[in-house]
Amino acid sequence: MDMKKIKKIFLSVIACLCLAAPISVSAENMLNDDNFSRVVDDANLLSSSDEENISQRIENLTEKYDFDIVIVTVNSLYGKTPMEYADDFFDYNGYGVGSDNDGILLLVSMEDRDWWISTSGYGIKAFTDYGIEFIGDKIVPDLSNQKYYSSFSLFLDLTEDFLAEAEKGTPYDIGHKYKTVMNYIIAVGTGLVIGLVIAIIVVLIMKSKMKSVVFQYNANNYAVNNSLKLERSNDIFLYRNVSKTRKPEPSSSGGGGSSTHVSSSGSSHGGGGGKF
Repeated sequence: MDMKKIKKIFLSVIACLCLAAPISVSAENMLNDDNFSRVVDDANLLSSSDEENISQRIENLTEKYDFDIVIVTVNSLYGKTPMEYADDFFDYNGYGVGSDNDGILLLVSMEDRDWWISTSGYGIKAFTDYGIEFIGDKIVPDLSNQKYYSSFSLFLDLTEDFLAEAEKGTPYDIGHKYKTVMNYIIAVGTGLVIGLVIAIIVVLIMKSKMKSVVFQYNANNYAVNNSLKLERSNDIFLYRNVSKTRKPEPSSSGGGGSSTHVSSSGSSHGGGGGKF
């Protein structure tokens, strides 16, 4: 048995004991620096090389944004809901950066094919309800098709994009949605098609009104002799009618943001999930 398998077994035993009786276990002594891992693949969905690649990407992102990112796969939730399991795993395994325990955790449970994203600290602001639902919609197809490495890689890509946008002070939300390259292509294409359709309609209308016109080779044929006689011309100002409409104030409650709940440890978490 290699060291990787021994390490997984050790972590699994500790995690099971913690999740079975979380209040009695301290986060400080749950994991030490020697066995701390941000990729806990208890369901064995990744090969050793894939797990190593994902772990390295997470380490790079954690250092870059000073933000904890965790991916956990399990075969059983031991009677807990996905939300409870994800929150407790994050809290009682000592994850989170800084005094607010900033971080995000992706849980994949093979028991009933559940996925759940749990956010903590700054993660609640960076990953709104909209953001969590958006990320879930993107990673679920690969999860459903057993492309776990691809799904986790996409999760990290999106996590980085969301953190980068939140760092600017404009986290993605209902009023500021994430735009993909395809979104821009569709928008430009739609604009061109609409413009072309309008132009065709206008030309056809103009053409239909000219059916009674017969082409003349001499410009004089278009003028009727003595048809216009101006004896007097005046411009008279009658009145001015000005209407004003108040510009609506931007709404402060657009239905965005993050909904939160309190975990068994007393910590505040955001989150969301579904099936795959």
